Amino acid sequence: MKVPFTWKVTGWFVIGWSAEFPVGESRALHYFGEELAAYRDESGELHVLSAHCRHLGAHIGHGGKVVGDCIECPFHGWRWGPDGSNRYIPYQPDRPNRALKLRVYPVQEQHGVVFLWHQPDGKPPQWELPDIFTKFPEFGAGPDEYYRAFPEFSRKADREPVHPQIVAENGPDSSHFRYVHGASVTPVCLDWQMVDNEWRFLTGWPDARSDDPSEMSLRIHSHFSGLGFAISAFEGVQNHRLIFACTPVDDETSDLFYSIWWPRNPGDSSDVPPEDVRAQVERRFLVTVFEDLNIWRYQQYVEKPPLAKIDAEPYMAMRQWAKQFYEVPPADAVVSNA
Repeated sequence: MKVPFTWKVTGWFVIGWSAEFPVGESRALHYFGEELAAYRDESGELHVLSAHCRHLGAHIGHGGKVVGDCIECPFHGWRWGPDGSNRYIPYQPDRPNRALKLRVYPVQEQHGVVFLWHQPDGKPPQWELPDIFTKFPEFGAGPDEYYRAFPEFSRKADREPVHPQIVAENGPDSSHFRYVHGASVTPVCLDWQMVDNEWRFLTGWPDARSDDPSEMSLRIHSHFSGLGFAISAFEGVQNHRLIFACTPVDDETSDLFYSIWWPRNPGDSSDVPPEDVRAQVERRFLVTVFEDLNIWRYQQYVEKPPLAKIDAEPYMAMRQWAKQFYEVPPADAVVSNA
């Protein structure tokens, strides 16, 4: 997908689920055009570093061994700490090369989802990671009242030609629900606001059984935290919550992550959803993201769209809000200016 802005976006981005990173194991990742190495140390803390050993360039995510809180290079045994420093060289154990550093990518885990902070120049996080449960205190329910999201209610699409901006612009676009998702009624944007790094919007689904157009059968409360992901709380018959995330892999593709937290059945204390609930969520909700994806895969970005009056204000406001997350120019602009 050709876009007039960089794929190296600033913000918090999803890189997987906690269960995919077992204690004592390393894993190779590739995001934002960079080779990364993730490992969960022996105390259970997850770390992400730039992947290539500063000694002779081996990829420590492929075969790297976890030793204490360090990851050991599979080539010559050099160990790197969670702060990126060289901690140990086996053939000169009393003299590590303290001048060498690997880049450290801040990570946080929340309700089984792994988030990574990315800023092109390596600056530390500029805002706190929002919590999908405490972010909507008006609903009260906590994570213990929901089934686990992974693996039953989580999905991933790899290396799709989709930019995070395109996903974010789906937020104020209520008209597409009828055509893409087969909705029987067209939802309406009830409210939207920009608060620093957040885009907040409230979508209502008119109650087809009522003659009152202001009567809603469902309200979806959604917050984008930067362009990396949106968290949503559903207010209606099924009061579930979800995270939908888009994380750039390189300058052409992204990985998409989707997780749903579904309320537990009354009296059920299990973390694992029963089969009938799994089937219901799969049939009604887990397919939604792939319906959008069938559009996004082939979509062309229109820089000056001829928007309808009802869409224009929130749509263009979102585009203006999104500019704050592009701290470097597009790759082709860098080349053309060189």
